[in-house]
Amino acid sequence: MSSWVMALMLGVSLCIGFLGLVAFLWGLKNGQFDDKEKMMRGVLFDGIEDLNSADVSNKNTQAKRQGV
Repeated sequence: MSSWVMALMLGVSLCIGFLGLVAFLWGLKNGQFDDKEKMMRGVLFDGIEDLNSADVSNKNTQAKRQGV
């Protein structure tokens, strides 16, 4: 390949990469990747076993803090 084709390919790929980076940073700034509702819905659908094990773990932690 000739050098001008390589330079053109490099320039185009750098421009596309820069545009992708700008789009990603814009999305971060505007909260496009925040999904607070998903986390809240996840709490609603926890199974009984998960809730029981979390309760036991919480009680064990509190007992250790109190020195029982």
